[in-house]
Amino acid sequence: MRYGVNEQGYYGDFGGAYIPEMLYPNVEELRQQYLNILNDEGFKAEFNRLLKDYVGRPSPLYYAKRYSEKYGANIFLKREDLNHTGSHKINNAIGQILLAERLGKKRIIAETGAGQHGVATATVCALKGIECVVYMGEIDIQRQAPNVARMKMLGAKVVPATSGSKTLKDATNEAMRDWINNPVDTHYIIGSVVGPYPYPEMVARFQSIISEETKNQLLEQTGKELPDYVLACVGGGSNAMGMFYHFLDDEAVKLIAVEAAGKGVDSGHSAATTSLGKEGVLHGSRTILMQTEDGQVVEPYSISAGLDYPGIGPQHAHLYKAKRAQYVSITDDEALQAGLLLSQTEGIIPAIESAHAFAYLEKMQFKKDDNVVICLSGRGDKDLDTYIKYFKY
Repeated sequence: MRYGVNEQGYYGDFGGAYIPEMLYPNVEELRQQYLNILNDEGFKAEFNRLLKDYVGRPSPLYYAKRYSEKYGANIFLKREDLNHTGSHKINNAIGQILLAERLGKKRIIAETGAGQHGVATATVCALKGIECVVYMGEIDIQRQAPNVARMKMLGAKVVPATSGSKTLKDATNEAMRDWINNPVDTHYIIGSVVGPYPYPEMVARFQSIISEETKNQLLEQTGKELPDYVLACVGGGSNAMGMFYHFLDDEAVKLIAVEAAGKGVDSGHSAATTSLGKEGVLHGSRTILMQTEDGQVVEPYSISAGLDYPGIGPQHAHLYKAKRAQYVSITDDEALQAGLLLSQTEGIIPAIESAHAFAYLEKMQFKKDDNVVICLSGRGDKDLDTYIKYFKY
């Protein structure tokens, strides 16, 4: 795979495992074992069975008729919002809990921003009867209260991260700290394509079911398995990586990753990593991140809790630098308006994260026979409060 990972865990200039010595045994154990486990027939059978019978896959590829008329192209929505727990996050959580089981781990930790990954992790831990601790920024706990309640109901312990911006970055720091202190019995389920190798690669593989299904569904519906455009929102970037994965080597497919511009790229309140970032190391991998002149991480901002991350996954950094994918950004206002439009045009309320991808359609020009696939990565229940405040319902 041209844009895939090499044996050292790098995608071009990005990736690797920049970790404290205390974490080396954990990450090394994963690195040595994950491919054998993923390729094991028993693992694959259980993973596929759970995706089908528990998650409800394949998720539909829905032809959005009114949207298609509005934008003058054939617009398809990959409905990850219809998965059990309401987003794409469950795909990776199922894969990693099965991996953790086979590694003999007795305790699971996770970080979460919007709460969807936390809910997915709590869900699979309940399914398997394994202890679960989720770290979540104090601010995110307030703005994603329904998901916090869901995690607790599923039996997880939710621990607030009270340092820094009290959001996703800080939750990740706390989870890493926990892992350093509990290296033997604990597996850290990272929710995005970030972190030290092999996490970005492992998470991308679990999420690649999205593009695998899309190819088959598109062929069935249009007679062509390759779309002209694929769009997805990007924070760390797991839904986008899953959506792009099986199209990476087909250069005819234009890949568009939509970041959160927040209140504007130059407003000082943004999470538009590729516009504002520089190369550096964040959470165990070399990537592109927002940082000051002396290398301190800049606090990101987005109205969507799942996109306010100060970096992107290393594979995304590589796709950006290699110009294989186009990285663009959308403001809070544009995303919220797009969320309302999708709700009232197609009867689907999207997560605000996903709404960023839909908002970018306003800036594109299509030919009438273009096939466009958008990853609808999550449903909007968790964001109703934010929508209600913004539109003053």
